[in-house]
Amino acid sequence: MEHLVHLVHTLASFALVLGVLVSIHEMGHYLAARACGVYAEVFSLGFGPALKSWTDRRGTEWRISLLPLGGYVRMHGMTPDAQAAAEEAGLPFYPDAAYSGKPVASRALIAAAGPIANFLLAMVLFAGLQMHEGRPLTDANGQAVALPVVDQVMPDSAAAKAGLRPGDDIVAVNGAPIQHFDELRSYVEANVGHDLSLGVVRGTQHLVLTAHIPPPTAGGTGMLGVTSALSATEPVGFAAAVVGGVTETWETLAAMVVGLAHIVTTGAGVRDLGGPIMIAHLSGEVADRGLTSLIKFIALLSVNLGLVNLLPIPVLDGGHLMFYAAEALRGRPVPARAQEYGYRVGIAFIVCVFVLISFNDLKNQGAFLWVQHLIG
Repeated sequence: MEHLVHLVHTLASFALVLGVLVSIHEMGHYLAARACGVYAEVFSLGFGPALKSWTDRRGTEWRISLLPLGGYVRMHGMTPDAQAAAEEAGLPFYPDAAYSGKPVASRALIAAAGPIANFLLAMVLFAGLQMHEGRPLTDANGQAVALPVVDQVMPDSAAAKAGLRPGDDIVAVNGAPIQHFDELRSYVEANVGHDLSLGVVRGTQHLVLTAHIPPPTAGGTGMLGVTSALSATEPVGFAAAVVGGVTETWETLAAMVVGLAHIVTTGAGVRDLGGPIMIAHLSGEVADRGLTSLIKFIALLSVNLGLVNLLPIPVLDGGHLMFYAAEALRGRPVPARAQEYGYRVGIAFIVCVFVLISFNDLKNQGAFLWVQHLIG
C-alpha cells in the first residue's frame, strides 16, 4: 500500500511539473500565433485520444489528451500545400489566417515564442522565490555567508561530546549573541583548550551546552566539529527580485549551454542524461521537500526545455528557426524536399536520443537489475 501511495504521489507530481512546462510552452506559440493573425485549430495538452475537449468562440479546440508527455498547437495552413489539401478534402481554408502565408518574421516569432515563454516562466519563478526567501548574503569576497545552524556533527568531536545535533541553531557563545557561522568559528579559534558555553535553540527548547575545544592536531587548528549548509539571506524588493530572476535565469542557461557543449565535444556525461522517467522520479522527491523546492525544480526544467527546443534540429523549434533564417537569407523558402529530408533526419535523431535517455533511466532506476533478479 505504501508503494502504491508513493507511486501515485510521484505520478501526480510529474503530471503537475510537466503540465505547467508544456502548457506555458504551447501557450507561447498560441499567443504569438494570435498576435500574428494565425488561426489555431487545436491546442492540446498531451498526445493521443482526447479525454476532455471544448471549443472556444474563436473556433479553437482545446484538448486534454491521454498521453501526458508533451503537447502541441495545430495552426491553420501549416504547410505551403495546405490550401490544395484542404480543397481536395472539402475543408474550408482561410488564406489570411494561414500560418504558411505569413511573412517569415511572423513565422519565426511564433516558433521562438515557445522557448521564450519557458525562459519568462523561469524568470518569474526565480523572482518570486527571491521575494519569498530573500537572496543569499555574501561577504566581501563574494562568498555566501553561512548561518550557525548545525548541518552535520562529526563523530567523537567536541560538538558530539557537548550534545549538539543536526538542526540545532547556535544563537550565542559565552553569552554573546551570534548571527553567522564565521562568528562561531572565530570564538572556537580564540578558545582552543578552553570551554565554550553555547546557547542553542532546538525546536521550542532553549539549551545551554558546554563544549571543550581540544588543542589543535599537528598542522591543524582546534575544531568544534560541526558544519553548516544554511546560508544567510537578505530581503529583496520587487525591482531587485525581477533583476535577480533575469540574472538567475541567464546564469542557469549559460551553465546548461556549457554543460551541453561539454557533452557534445567530449561525450562525457552521456550516461547521466535522463528523460521522462528520471524527471518523474525527481518530481516526486522534490515535491516531498516542499513547495519551494518544487517551484525551483520547475524553473530549472523550464530553462532546460527552452534551451533544448532552440537546438537547430528539424522538428524542434530551433529547426524551424534554422529554415526560416535560410529563407530570409535566400529570399525564398528552403525547397520542400530539403525540408522533408531535414525532418526525417531530425526525427531519427530525436528517436535515437529518446532511446538513449530511456535506457539510462531504466538502468539508473535499477530496472535491469530487477529483470536480472527475476530471471535468476
